[in-house]
Amino acid sequence: MSLSLYDITVPVFIRAFGNLTEILKKGEAFADEKGIAPRELLETRLIDDMYPLTAQIQRASDTAKFVPVRVGRIENLPMADDEVTFADLHARIDKTVAFLKSVDPASMADREDAEVVVKTRSSSTTFTGKSYVLGFALPNFYFHVTTAYAILRHKGVPVGKMDYIGRSQ
Repeated sequence: MSLSLYDITVPVFIRAFGNLTEILKKGEAFADEKGIAPRELLETRLIDDMYPLTAQIQRASDTAKFVPVRVGRIENLPMADDEVTFADLHARIDKTVAFLKSVDPASMADREDAEVVVKTRSSSTTFTGKSYVLGFALPNFYFHVTTAYAILRHKGVPVGKMDYIGRSQ
């Protein structure tokens, strides 16, 4: 039995969002405990030209959603990128996970060689389903999840590797 594109993405994203939810909860608790305005954490960037915490969650969400949309050709669930509180970020993650759980694995079956085009404002890149997942989507997803973790860690939130990786299930 081989692994499908669905197997190596959707369940992986769902698990990572579970871990990310717990990390965000620790960030909220830390802010409350230390008397830090939540906005200070939510607007933090590792460096000026990087996205703040809120946008890191939004980009992770978008990346996860776009895999079944682009590979499985299913309808996207648009989100407005208007999250400004921890509650908003939790709601975004919950909506993303619900969307991912609704994906029929068959929609992504045998799509390894399917053409996937990623368009930006200035260009477009063509992938196969496999090269998109392995060379773009998974690295991009983990970049944003890792950066969200790093922002909170940088601000002093007591999170560690096991918070990021999560516990075995």
